[in-house]
Amino acid sequence: MIKLDLSYAHVENEFANYQKEVSHYHKQLVDKTGLGNDYVGWYTWPTNYDKTEFEKVKELAKMIRENADTLIVCGIGGSYLGSRAAIEMVQGLFPKRDIDIYFVGNTFSSTYIIQLLEKVKDRNVYVNVISKSGTTTETAMAFRLFKHFLENKYGAEEARKRIIATTDKARGTLKNFATNMGYETLTIPDDIGGRYSVLTSVGLLPIAVAGLDIDAMMKGAFDASVAYASEEIEKNDAYKYAVSRRVLEKQGKNIELFVSYESHLAMLAEWWKQLFGESEGKEDKGLFPASVNFSTDLHSMGQFVQEGSKDLFETLVLIDKPNLDAVFPSDKDDYDQMNYLSGKTLDQVNKSAALGTLQAHHDEGGIPNIILNLEETSAYSFGYLAQFMFIACGMSVYLLGVNPFNQPGVEVYKKNMFRLLGKK
Repeated sequence: MIKLDLSYAHVENEFANYQKEVSHYHKQLVDKTGLGNDYVGWYTWPTNYDKTEFEKVKELAKMIRENADTLIVCGIGGSYLGSRAAIEMVQGLFPKRDIDIYFVGNTFSSTYIIQLLEKVKDRNVYVNVISKSGTTTETAMAFRLFKHFLENKYGAEEARKRIIATTDKARGTLKNFATNMGYETLTIPDDIGGRYSVLTSVGLLPIAVAGLDIDAMMKGAFDASVAYASEEIEKNDAYKYAVSRRVLEKQGKNIELFVSYESHLAMLAEWWKQLFGESEGKEDKGLFPASVNFSTDLHSMGQFVQEGSKDLFETLVLIDKPNLDAVFPSDKDDYDQMNYLSGKTLDQVNKSAALGTLQAHHDEGGIPNIILNLEETSAYSFGYLAQFMFIACGMSVYLLGVNPFNQPGVEVYKKNMFRLLGKK
């Protein structure tokens, strides 16, 4: 499903120098003995996932689809990025389905929150609140607003039936509240952190409500876990990607630019940025993960990439088979001088733009490029890609010498915000 092309990166002659370290950290991933070892459950999740809860996810998704036209997902970071990335990757930005899914609890923007409340006031709504603790401010704030919305619209008893809480299995503010209120609950595994959680109930309920095949998604993740199980760099493309990032960093490339040519992969880039940024940005170390969507951003950021400072490299994601395609028409007057495209597909044009840009950035701009070719954008493909990225990220960050699975720096802004708002 993924073909890794490093011919534009020029890093492979360094792989042998990393094999000893990679073997060491591979063993730590497998044995769960490395830094942050309490949170490496994702490594075996495609095999060991909770089959009973998985079936419950499908049942709840079916119930929501049959009884509502709107699902509100309250969550931030890994509690929404993965599911939104998967849904948009597979279905595009204008999907044909009977239920709309909106994401809230990921911003303090009063305009966004109030507009969403106004938009859904006459709709048939369910709410999925996702939080390990229940005290994440953005999510808790949004959930209170939408809980009140449901209670005012349906009454307390009916509102109770329309709320599903995805949270800790045994403790925490949200778990206790959900138990007291009688909400349906799903579980966030103890050994999987938020940014690695898209293939758990955290991501799977919204994904299933959208109509994606979560069985196929888990099969993709399983197949990737098998494909990338070797400790040998030359036999493991996820480790090749991990090592390539570190090699390029040592060459002075401090920014990794995630590049796609599909508008419906923008949220995939946001998910990827959280995964790598929150995993390795510690102890004054780490690549800065950024993203662009070409060809759109070629008319804004393209100039900088081509001729600006040379402290970045690109990770280019290309899709072999687009979801949809069409042939560009001919026009008898050729008033826009576009008949040279007649008979070509829209995807041909897109791929020509990608190849032309790759050549320009690499050959003339001197920008290294790692290329990831995905066969297509199905549910299976997303599951495969997610597991690939989890494995690559875990190894890449271990090679940096920091804990890939914590995020201590995120707490600093919260303390300052609480102080400014007068929270004791």
